[in-house]
Amino acid sequence: MLNIPVIRWGEEYESLETQEVLHHATGEAIANVSQANGGIIQRDLRKAHKAREILKQFSIEQLIEMVGKAGEYFVNGTLKMGDGEQSPQDFIVQQSASTGLPEHMVELGMSKNAFVLNNMDRILDSLTRGLPLDILSSGWGKEARGIPVSYQVQSPVLGAVLPSNSPGVHTLWLPVVPLQIGLVLKPGPQEPWTPYRMFAAYEAAGIPREVWSLYPGGIEAGAAVLGACDRAMIFGGTATVNNYKGNPKVQAHGPGFSKILIADDCVDNWEEYIDLIAESIYINSGRGCINCSGVWASRHTEEIAQALAERLGPIEALPPTDPDAGLAAFTVEGMTAAIWDMIEADLSEDGVTHSTASFGERMVEKDLCGYIRPTIVHCKSPENSIAKKEYMFPFSTVVECPEDKMLSSIDETLVCTAITENETLINQLMDATHIDRLNIGPIPTTKLNWLQPHEGNIIDFLFRNRAFQVPDELLG
Repeated sequence: MLNIPVIRWGEEYESLETQEVLHHATGEAIANVSQANGGIIQRDLRKAHKAREILKQFSIEQLIEMVGKAGEYFVNGTLKMGDGEQSPQDFIVQQSASTGLPEHMVELGMSKNAFVLNNMDRILDSLTRGLPLDILSSGWGKEARGIPVSYQVQSPVLGAVLPSNSPGVHTLWLPVVPLQIGLVLKPGPQEPWTPYRMFAAYEAAGIPREVWSLYPGGIEAGAAVLGACDRAMIFGGTATVNNYKGNPKVQAHGPGFSKILIADDCVDNWEEYIDLIAESIYINSGRGCINCSGVWASRHTEEIAQALAERLGPIEALPPTDPDAGLAAFTVEGMTAAIWDMIEADLSEDGVTHSTASFGERMVEKDLCGYIRPTIVHCKSPENSIAKKEYMFPFSTVVECPEDKMLSSIDETLVCTAITENETLINQLMDATHIDRLNIGPIPTTKLNWLQPHEGNIIDFLFRNRAFQVPDELLG
């Protein structure tokens, strides 16, 4: 069993308080992880400025080159992990064992993280819209039009309270070190593997370990990271997002409530889109905020729900080692039953039909974990309670709603795929401020363009574009 320490600005620290990471199916202890308390975190964060000072000894271009090498180590290297070592296959097996993700999904997550690291130059060029990177380093300079500009860093470090559900969230903080900003991470309790392996990969690539802090721990540790960092992100449910709404220091990432809208000019051809809808619901076991949790149309909704049920309903829960496994386990005791109880309560409402009911029981309970098989629900109205729900497995409602009522009814939406060629509707979608990412046309909600912001632009979050004037002779 591995012993994994707290990392305090690159220094290993073994705490008297530890927590075991357990195999989701066998209960076997995989690792023993030291736990950080709030006092240690608050004390350490007084030295946060040193992380940026260390990183500014390198140019952004040098750091980009180094994180590219880190991507190779992350995917292919045998790296230090606590008091042992971890091969790429060890990483896949350990993350699958503790999170319940099928092993092939873990491997796919590795490749996504590596892609971001290997293409960091292109990603930063896109996120900054071509801004010369030395402006972010020095704080000021001249843009392409010859106008003086200033981008003021808002924090020497980024804090992050990470989840255990999906390795894809780590792509959000990967650009931080190349921007000469340190990292203060609280790993998810079941998923210490990605941040610790990334820490080892960065060090192997030549990036000083002193710019990292890793603080496994409980709620107190998460609160300390958020409170002590001037810029931080957190992942959680709707309550978490609402708690930090309007707080400029915290970027809260919660449920996506991502949706596919089939407009009246395309809905009669709905069969053409079933494959992309099913992919949007099912891929990555439905665990991402970009997975579709609602399909909206004005007509043919019962047929659409039935077609999706026929496509997804028969899918079985398979062991995580099976290459055909498409469902991730719920590893927290009681969670499977609690989620299904909430769904069943909503299924009793008038106008709600469980479309996958004829394909067997949805809840599969194992000795130490559980699964919920893909679930499709038809709603006669946007007012049905379940039409506003999202769950961490392949779940989607199919909602009957007039086209002219859709935008006023869908509420906050991370990704909206609008299947339409109606220019009036497209213009309304462009103006809809409650939609974050917008796809026009038959594009899966889960299809990412890494040269676009995922959810909020990290540059805008970490830097302030302020008014700035300087004599021409200094501008050069």
